[in-house]
Amino acid sequence: MTETAHAAGGLAAASAKSAMSLFERYLTLWVALCIVVGIALGHVLPGVFHAIGNAEIAHVNLPVAALIWLMIIPMLIKVDFAAISKVRTHWRGIGVTLFINWAVKPFSMAALGWFFISYLFRPYLPADQINSYIAGLILLAAAPCTAMVFVWSNLSEGEPDFTLTQVALNDTIMVFAFAPIVGLLLGLSAITVPWETLLLSVGLYIVVPVVLAQLLRTRALSAAGPAGLDALLKYLQPLSLVALLTTLVLLFGFQGEQIIAQPLIIALLAVPILIQVYFNSGLAYLLNRTTGEAHCVAAPSALIGASNFFELAVAAAISVFGFSSGAALATVVGVLIEVPVMLSVVRIVNASRPWYENGTAVKRRARREGSDRSGHS
Repeated sequence: MTETAHAAGGLAAASAKSAMSLFERYLTLWVALCIVVGIALGHVLPGVFHAIGNAEIAHVNLPVAALIWLMIIPMLIKVDFAAISKVRTHWRGIGVTLFINWAVKPFSMAALGWFFISYLFRPYLPADQINSYIAGLILLAAAPCTAMVFVWSNLSEGEPDFTLTQVALNDTIMVFAFAPIVGLLLGLSAITVPWETLLLSVGLYIVVPVVLAQLLRTRALSAAGPAGLDALLKYLQPLSLVALLTTLVLLFGFQGEQIIAQPLIIALLAVPILIQVYFNSGLAYLLNRTTGEAHCVAAPSALIGASNFFELAVAAAISVFGFSSGAALATVVGVLIEVPVMLSVVRIVNASRPWYENGTAVKRRARREGSDRSGHS
């Protein structure tokens, strides 16, 4: 690895050690404020919102596309794809996390959506939005978390190199796997798959942002090293936060009447999301313990397995199904509960550390590594 890549890795590791920002800590509060502001503005200025909704070229809403790029690109700039070279160092934890992210999470969410939304809660939800809600849940689960992973890893005293490697690997896989998995699960749910729009969304909101982010990252590192990258992120991060909040205001401006008429919808949509978070994090944690992986890897593995790239999910839902769709609302519910739920998972993995490290496989591996270090000394 080059010196620049090492420096970049060090920077990302440092960012993993940073505390949650004021915005991140109170994300649920900001989203709640966006709900109120969006509903109020949608009622007072319906013409403005309709004009924004109609500002499309080739099924791409231009204001939303600009906002989403501002949301996603700063997060992708933090990702060091050179970290993939370290994949063998923590192969057990990486294998578990990949299994949870790509073989369990999307499919478990689809199953939970079918059970709760299509069956159990059907009498309490608008009949014409049932499939759209399920589609939103699938989109939410098909995109593994990126930027917030560094925060969760820090709070659980996670291994920075593992976190970097896992994020880089997930983002690489996402470029190729997001559309096929979403298309498969939508098809199994008897939801018409708009393949052209879905593939366009992948290009616009995954491929292009990844390329632009890495170009900006490389340019900043080449010009001024890690300090230059820090300065770039310091400049872009506020824009990213403003873009997220503006997108949410627009969403709730379109969804306002439906939410006022049936406020229970948000609570019902939160149920499968909550179950999925705790199920996936718990399964990842147990699998890591069974394989003997260290707690500093198992904790972020569980958190990465549970968390979602909600910015991408919101973008894809708006692009594929529209502002006023149930899919867009379902992804926003994911944003609403993300921080408090993930903080509860952090508390669980931290509090259970003694139990985890008392596992037979974990103790066996720790003894073996201790013997290896003694033999080399």
